[in-house]
Amino acid sequence: MRDAIIVGGGIAGMPAAWRLRHSDIIALEAGNRIGGRLRSERRGKYWLNWGGHVFGGEGSYADKLLKEVGVDALDLPGSFSALSFKGKTLNGGNVNLYPFKLPLSWGTRWEIVKAGLKVMKAVKAYGRVNKPRKGEDYRVRQQRIYDFMADKTFAEFTGPLSPDADAFFRPTVSRSSGDPEEISAGAGVGYFLLVWDKGAGLARNIVGGAATLPQAIGDKLGDKLKMGAEVLQVVQHNDHVEVTWRQDGKEHTEKARYCVMTTPATITHRVTKGLDPVVYDALGKIKYGHYVSAAFLTNETGRHAWDDVYAYCTPQRSFNIAFNMSNLVRSMEGGERAPGSSFMVFSPATLARNLINLPDEKVLEIYRKDLEEVFPGFGNIVVEQSVQKFHDGLAYCFPGRNKVQPMLMRAPNRIYLAGDYLGSWYTETAIQTGLLAGEDINSKLYTDKLLPDNGFSY
Repeated sequence: MRDAIIVGGGIAGMPAAWRLRHSDIIALEAGNRIGGRLRSERRGKYWLNWGGHVFGGEGSYADKLLKEVGVDALDLPGSFSALSFKGKTLNGGNVNLYPFKLPLSWGTRWEIVKAGLKVMKAVKAYGRVNKPRKGEDYRVRQQRIYDFMADKTFAEFTGPLSPDADAFFRPTVSRSSGDPEEISAGAGVGYFLLVWDKGAGLARNIVGGAATLPQAIGDKLGDKLKMGAEVLQVVQHNDHVEVTWRQDGKEHTEKARYCVMTTPATITHRVTKGLDPVVYDALGKIKYGHYVSAAFLTNETGRHAWDDVYAYCTPQRSFNIAFNMSNLVRSMEGGERAPGSSFMVFSPATLARNLINLPDEKVLEIYRKDLEEVFPGFGNIVVEQSVQKFHDGLAYCFPGRNKVQPMLMRAPNRIYLAGDYLGSWYTETAIQTGLLAGEDINSKLYTDKLLPDNGFSY
């Protein structure tokens, strides 16, 4: 019997496997690559990116893991608040003045100001709720965040808005793959805190691309990592877990003392048997939205306006945000700017639903048209492009999500849960829950070895 089996090779599974690497384990990944919704590929000094790519800073669980594994991450230097809307691009200065710098009617500006004042007041309150408190368990803090403005949607919080006024808020709120009509008011407000205050959230990039971290862990796991291993069933018994998977057309079943389920809640709900019924029911209530993304490699020379920008908000387009994935590279250049850049565009929620069933070539055609309008001449400098579609993109926080959290936080028996759906910090939540699951199992494995020698049982 193995000590543990980790199901999933993504941003929660690899930290769990890392923490358990000295024990008798295997990690099972259904796909042909590790990283899950972290997907990046190097291209010389740049990297193409299609998924999650921002991480917690100094003192975070991500910071701890990166240092242990030996992977570098740096603070993003560029602006988070650039806006391309109505034929104008704004970057810098007071974002509260943006409505007055755009070709909008005075009625629309007044709508934006009224809704914006409500959001600003709520962001201040959210900042107090979000702030860690000395000696506080992370689960208490997370519950407090989920409880904040949890009884209504963001759209209900702002009230009805005209299309142009709505476009001012929608791109920021829908980053979690839920629309303002779906996401809770508190979660939507939290996104504005992240945009307005980089120090309040996730603002680091991994040098070489986000997938560098899980790949580095995978390399060190060696043959403990099984690729192309689709898990069919995980059954929890009183004293062990039984895992069945298919690899190369053959089914395998192994027993382990413990199991860490790091797959999306939808998959965990489908394949697990014998879980606490309350936990099992809670898994079925988690909601996911689609997202579609594309990566572009370019070959321009000389400085460009986007060099000092990390993210452009792009309302009323096929994508709601364009990331300059070469922003970190620019900050590391000591002298002359190197040719080229790397971009990622991101379409969540309704935008993704409009694109996800189209052929990749059509999606790229739509994206290129919009990019040409945001960055004139962009089409002439693209040398590589690729689309990625995520049907279970991200779990979003819906009204009432706070009532589900206590069920998911119940003490585990043999099956541990880990993943970004367990909290509101995305990559940080995934890494945190993976590491903590591994640490708790390590402690129990140590106790399992000690207690029999002392004549005790539990």
